[in-house]
Amino acid sequence: MRTNLATRKAAFEVRFRARAVTVASCLLMLVLLEAQNARSGDTRYVLEYAPGPADNPLKGLVPYAKAGAHSFPHSMEFSYFPLSALVTGYDRYDWAPLDRFLNEAAGRGHQGVFRVYLEWPGRAGAIPAFLVNDGLKVYKFTDTSTEPSQHNETPEYHDPRLRSVLLRFIAAMGRKYDGDPRVGFITAGLLGGWGEWHGMAPRYDLFADKELQTAVMDAYEVAFATTRILLRYPMGGEGSHELAANAKRRFGYHDDSFAWGTLESGKPSDSWFYMTALKLAGAEAIDKWKTQPIGGEIRPEAWGIVFDPDPARKEIQSFHECVEATHVTWLMDSGMFRGEPNTARVRRATEEARRMGYDFQVCAVTIGPVRMGKLPVKVELVNRGVAPFYYDWPSEFGLITADGRVARTFVGLGKLTGLLPGDPPRIWDEALDIDGVAGGEYKLAMRVPNKLPNGHPVRFANQTQDANVPGWLTLGTTVVGSQP
Repeated sequence: MRTNLATRKAAFEVRFRARAVTVASCLLMLVLLEAQNARSGDTRYVLEYAPGPADNPLKGLVPYAKAGAHSFPHSMEFSYFPLSALVTGYDRYDWAPLDRFLNEAAGRGHQGVFRVYLEWPGRAGAIPAFLVNDGLKVYKFTDTSTEPSQHNETPEYHDPRLRSVLLRFIAAMGRKYDGDPRVGFITAGLLGGWGEWHGMAPRYDLFADKELQTAVMDAYEVAFATTRILLRYPMGGEGSHELAANAKRRFGYHDDSFAWGTLESGKPSDSWFYMTALKLAGAEAIDKWKTQPIGGEIRPEAWGIVFDPDPARKEIQSFHECVEATHVTWLMDSGMFRGEPNTARVRRATEEARRMGYDFQVCAVTIGPVRMGKLPVKVELVNRGVAPFYYDWPSEFGLITADGRVARTFVGLGKLTGLLPGDPPRIWDEALDIDGVAGGEYKLAMRVPNKLPNGHPVRFANQTQDANVPGWLTLGTTVVGSQP
């Protein structure tokens, strides 16, 4: 236990130092650029911090599809699909169920997260019937890992027909959905109970072998160049006896027992806990969050109560510490989306959801006088969250009139991707072409639009976010007109 506490303390100290470096870097940058501005005639605006929203895109708590419109703030929705609902024959696919889910979520301004499965205790029919009719063997037994025990059906994963169907399905899904703005993330699924890449008790011997696991990962890497894929368990080196290595793969991870089996306990029986497995997988797995997303699900036994000051279940781990340790961006949850949770719990959950993933603040902006038809702008941006932003969404600038109208927009060069917590401020150096803009005084604003047409843009952790126009961060004032 002392070792565990020391590890947590060390992690906190590293995180505290990273935040201190971010603040110090901002202050130093401000001093240096103030001196430069005094010589150039540019105008510097220091932007104050304010908490970002809990429903910023592609982060936070994620309910199952069709959560109430007035439920806890969220930007994504989750759904499972049995393989049989999408694969109707050899190279025959019915995308209607998946499209319906994505379209309904998109209609609410949300991206979708989904998983396709072959096994689910207590549910039959996930294995495509045409494969069973062609002779695919299905093992039926009582799964003893659930409470109460439930009937389970496991396919013969060694069957070449099933293997071919799985790999061709992944390729077809990639052709259909890679880069689709309706899709936030995909958990790899397909293998094991609930698509979580493990066998079911007591027939662990029936789980997919490493050869098939490797083939599935290969197929996902080829099929998806843009949309991010997440695996259940970190594995490094040669992997474990049951699981193939994945630490060097272009995948994130999802911890589906979050705040229950996340932090190290020091007990040999808890070797499957996420942080224990992550450290055993090695440095590449530990640093995975810097380039690939970490997601998961709050353990069902902890839904809702995980945000209480003293949770009723002693097994529940500190949500705050789990977020710090894992650098998690999103988590499936039902506790904050059912019934009417109390106000204090909602407040605490909102604070914690804001900390997940990215949290971008503009420290300051420098706006120069117009020179040769160009408006020079320098934006200084830091990440106060626990993880980066994983998709390449372009930035945009706008000139806002006195009556709150966006008179002109400009595509920016600045990128959010790769900006880590604790990094020094990233400078977006822009020269906006204002040719044809009517003379006068304008508010200069910035945003990062959501690629989903009616989705929220990325909103910044600044007091002037939405100050003049919803979705836009007001940066300062500029004058367009006759200039030297």
